Amino acid sequence: MDGFKKRLSESVQLRLSVTLSLAILIVAILAGIFAFVSAFDEAHEMQDATLRQVAVLFDRQHMTLQYPEGQISDSDDDDDESRLVIQYLADSSKASGNNDDVTPLPFPTTLADGLSTVTVGGEAFRVLVKTTARGERIAVAQETGARDKDARESAWRSLLPFLILFPVLLLVVGDLVRKLFRPIATLSSEIDQRTEQELHPVDESHLPTEIRPFVVAINRLLERVANTLDTQRRFVADAAHELRSPLTALSLQAERLAAADMSPQAHERLAPLRRGIERGRNLIDQLLTLAKVQSDSSTPISPVSVHDVYRQVLEDLLPLADIKHLDIGVEGTQDIQVLIDETDLMTLIKNLVDNAIRYTPEGGRIDLSVVMDQGAARLQIKDSGPGIALEERARVFDPFYRSLGTDEAGSGLGLSIVQAIAQRTGARIDLGFTDEVEHRGLSVSVWLRVASKPSL
Repeated sequence: MDGFKKRLSESVQLRLSVTLSLAILIVAILAGIFAFVSAFDEAHEMQDATLRQVAVLFDRQHMTLQYPEGQISDSDDDDDESRLVIQYLADSSKASGNNDDVTPLPFPTTLADGLSTVTVGGEAFRVLVKTTARGERIAVAQETGARDKDARESAWRSLLPFLILFPVLLLVVGDLVRKLFRPIATLSSEIDQRTEQELHPVDESHLPTEIRPFVVAINRLLERVANTLDTQRRFVADAAHELRSPLTALSLQAERLAAADMSPQAHERLAPLRRGIERGRNLIDQLLTLAKVQSDSSTPISPVSVHDVYRQVLEDLLPLADIKHLDIGVEGTQDIQVLIDETDLMTLIKNLVDNAIRYTPEGGRIDLSVVMDQGAARLQIKDSGPGIALEERARVFDPFYRSLGTDEAGSGLGLSIVQAIAQRTGARIDLGFTDEVEHRGLSVSVWLRVASKPSL
């Protein structure tokens, strides 16, 4: 019960459905009572009209009465309970009090013309007294119990439409409320499926007037968030661009200094300086790349050969792999054309391979492959490094985050760039282990849309 009350207080749809159902129930009960009483009274009026018609017919046909001897009827039919009794009112004085065995019934002879209810021998009768054209006074009577029974049955039959209509109305109301709230559910699903980069306004033209102000407020909030993010990206891009020139100058000065005559001790101290400058330049390049992929909301897509991109990336990064004596190459001969901007795919693969080279120990192995998987192209980069623990996978895509327990130098932006490109292009990324048994090695899978059938 407490759970239902909580849902009732939190859900406008449930509250509206319950309120309308209760309103329909109350109206149905009141209408049912009114219909029952009206039908009951109408049945009595029709029974009184029947008494009048019988009296008028008796008078017009100039009928005469002859009472049977003994009991009124030997029939055992249940219809005898609702029979009409016709007698001369003057003969009532000849009848005894036992009206079950003898007719006529002992009605008071002083009854006035018209309808009245008389109790005879413990039984109530509805009696119509009429004076005929011949001056005779006749009484047309019917037992009240039988009249009430027939009236109740007629009244209950009049409630059948309400009993059928009430559950139908509840179903109609429930379905109507769901349909009325469907635009809100659709809007919620649409916004929930958006990526972090999709901050365009929500279309409010097809929405109900009642929720349009709320959507307008959301659009204003999205606009403010977009402006804030654009300002942040511009700041990062401008700062990285401004830092590139002095670092380039420092790199040139370090190269000139390395060419000068210096003592072995000076050369030894110069080497860490040059490595630090190089790391700074790499960090700035990564920042510029991240700012670019986050700011470009749409890029032209075209069919791109995955193997061509693999070859270009390997040509660029092969010197780094050779330094660590890594076995790096492409598995399989099957090539697939994917729909994506070539620069985006090049950046995505290059960052993944560069990340694999950095974290794979000397003499390790890196494999690149592409296969068809459930109608999409699955690009996979596997290495023999330490891999990424399950508890860290939710954070490795954060900017500047680096896995714990590693001394490998890096900016911590590679996977952030990969995720930004994936979100913008609609790609899907999954992290796993190369060796699922030993939980070793990192396996990165990227699913992309296929442009054409794979070629062999």
